[in-house]
Amino acid sequence: MKMKRGLKLLALVGVLSLVIAACGGGEGGETTTTAGEAETTTSAAGEETTTSAAGETTTAPAEGLGTIEVAAGDPIKIASLQSISGETASLGTDQVRAIEIAITDKAEVLGHPIELAFNEDDGCSSEGGQTGSTRIIADPQVVAVIGTSCSGAGVPASNVITSAGRVLISGSNTSPVLTSDLAGNASAEYHDGYFRTAHNDAIQGAAAAKFVFEELGLTQVATINDGDPYTQGLTGAFEAPFEELGGTIVISTAVTADQTDMRSVLTEVAAAGAELIFFPIFQPAGDFIAEQALEVAGLEETVLMGADGLLSDTYVTLPQTEDMYFSGPQTPTTDAYAEFVTKYTEAYGEAPIQSFHAHSYDATNMVFTAIEEAATDDGSGNLTIDLQAFRDALGSMTHEGLTGSLSCDDFGDCASPNIDIVQNTADQADIEAVRGNVLISYSREDLGL
Repeated sequence: MKMKRGLKLLALVGVLSLVIAACGGGEGGETTTTAGEAETTTSAAGEETTTSAAGETTTAPAEGLGTIEVAAGDPIKIASLQSISGETASLGTDQVRAIEIAITDKAEVLGHPIELAFNEDDGCSSEGGQTGSTRIIADPQVVAVIGTSCSGAGVPASNVITSAGRVLISGSNTSPVLTSDLAGNASAEYHDGYFRTAHNDAIQGAAAAKFVFEELGLTQVATINDGDPYTQGLTGAFEAPFEELGGTIVISTAVTADQTDMRSVLTEVAAAGAELIFFPIFQPAGDFIAEQALEVAGLEETVLMGADGLLSDTYVTLPQTEDMYFSGPQTPTTDAYAEFVTKYTEAYGEAPIQSFHAHSYDATNMVFTAIEEAATDDGSGNLTIDLQAFRDALGSMTHEGLTGSLSCDDFGDCASPNIDIVQNTADQADIEAVRGNVLISYSREDLGL
C-alpha cells in the first residue's frame, strides 16, 4: 500500500508540474511544446523560440510580428547587407550606392528622416550573411534590410531576419531556392517576409539554354558550379530546359570558390566533348576558368558563357574573357534610368559598375512606400509601424520602378524580368559597353514560364 501511495503522489506531482509549466509558472515564465522533431519554447516576454531537429534556432514574437515605435523627430532605420569587400565587392558596392541615392531622393518618410543604420558586409558567403543579419536585428528599430548581394548569403540571412519579424528584400539574389520554382511550389529556403526585385534564375537558366540551343546551334554543353546556392541553382535551371530542347549535358561538374587550378576539371570537360562551357560563378574562380581554358587541349574552339555574377567591370576587362557570352538582367532604357545614372556618376565619379543597382534602388523605394502604408501617426509625429502590415503592404503593392512594374507573388518574387544575352567582343572596353551589346532578349512569356 505504501508503494502504491508513493506512486500516486509522484503522478500527482508530475501532473501539477505540467499544469504549472503550461500556465507559465516556471522560474523563467517559459512553456515548451514539441511537434514532431521540432521544439518551441514561449518565453514570458511572448517570444517563441523554435529549435528544429537539425539544431537550427529561430525566434519570433508569439502573437503577430510586433511594432516599431519611431518617436517624433527620430529617423526611420533601414539597413544594407551587401558584399562590399573582396572579389565580389563591385556587386555589393553598386547596390549600396543605389540605396544611398534612393535615400537622398526620398529624403524623408512621413516627416521622419531615413537613416542607413547598418552597412554590413555579407562577403558573398553563408557566414557573412549569418553574421551581418544577426548584427542588424540586434537593433530593434531597423524596419527592413536591403540585401543580400549573393544567394549564398541570402539563405541564412532570410531565416534570421524574417524570424525576427523584419523584412529582407534583395536586388540581386536570384537562386530559386529562396522563393519558388515558379510553378506554385515553395522552395526549401523560402521564408515569409523575404522579397526580391531581381529575377528568379528559373527564368535566366531557361533563357541561356534557349540561346545556346537555338541561336548558337550547340548541343553538347558542360556546366560548372562552385557549390553556392546561386551557381548550383542557375546551372540546374539551365540544364533541365536545355535537355528538354534536345541538347545534352555532357558533364555537370563543380569547383570550389577559392580554387585556382582548374586544369583537371577543364581536361575532363574537353574529354567529354563540350562545345560550350556554362559557368555562372563569381570571381576569382571565373578568372581562372577563362584563362586556363585557353591552355587545355581540346578546348580551342569551345565557347565560354557566364552569367550576371561575372558581368562586372573587373571581369569583362580581362583579355581572356574576349568573345565570352553572358546572360543577365536587361538594362533599363527609360529616361528615369538615364536620370538615375547621371546622379550615380555625379555622386561616385563613375558609371554603375555592375548589373543590379537599379534593382536595389527599386527595392529601397518599395520599402519606403510600404512604410507609408503600414505606419500610423498619433498626431504628434510619433509613428507606429506594424510589422505585419508592413510585410503585407510589400506583398500586395504594384511599384513602377526603374526595372519596370514590380508586383510580388506569394513567394516574394516581385520582378517581371527580361533576360539579355550579351557578348564581350574585341571592341568592348568596359562593363557599360558589354551590357549594351545585346544579342537577344527573352521575357518570361517567351520562355513559357
